[in-house]
Amino acid sequence: MDKKIILGVIALAVVSIFLLLLVPDNAVHSPETLPWNISHPTPDSTRIFGITLGKTTLDQTADVFKGHTDTEIEISLFKPTDGELGVEAFVEEVNFNGLKAKIVMNIDIPTEELQGMYERGLRINSTPSGKRITMTYDDLIRVRNSPISSLTYLPNARLDEGVIIKRFGEPTMRVRELKADVIHWLYPQLGLDVVMGGKEKPLLQYVSPKDFDLLSKPLLANGETLK
Repeated sequence: MDKKIILGVIALAVVSIFLLLLVPDNAVHSPETLPWNISHPTPDSTRIFGITLGKTTLDQTADVFKGHTDTEIEISLFKPTDGELGVEAFVEEVNFNGLKAKIVMNIDIPTEELQGMYERGLRINSTPSGKRITMTYDDLIRVRNSPISSLTYLPNARLDEGVIIKRFGEPTMRVRELKADVIHWLYPQLGLDVVMGGKEKPLLQYVSPKDFDLLSKPLLANGETLK
């Protein structure tokens, strides 16, 4: 091959690589989608990952996840073994700013509607923690147009205590679950519960500040408050 042609090909490759480096990767690098970037549009609301809890619908959330995940949102009606009916939406993997995680969202559906969804369910699958019910098409449409009430973020990376304190500060309270080897770091002003300890990696639960008692009261009633 002619020497000039070889040099031309090399030069073109270098320029191409340089141009690629200049292209911003907006799908990965977005400050709003960092797990510690919590904001409160109003005193009673929480915004995290571009989602305003109690306002952003599941369909709108799916738009937020575009470019950050290759998996579909899985929706199911869930009946815990020792709990009440609720609708969950699960994402196997999202990639926000290079941080990979699973996300579980609870959907705000009035209690009186849940039993009807249960009775209309197409299929029931038993799991170690309860029952998952496949919903009808019409009920799925209802769910997709309903807001996210709370969100749980399960990072693939292990976050140690130093990272949690650096990002969120000292918790208002630490509560040990008596039935599990985990400790809840409670941040009511942020609407945040960080679950630490045990064999599992830490997880972060986000709720609106006005709903924080719904999360903390069962823990305080059945747990041990630590200093």
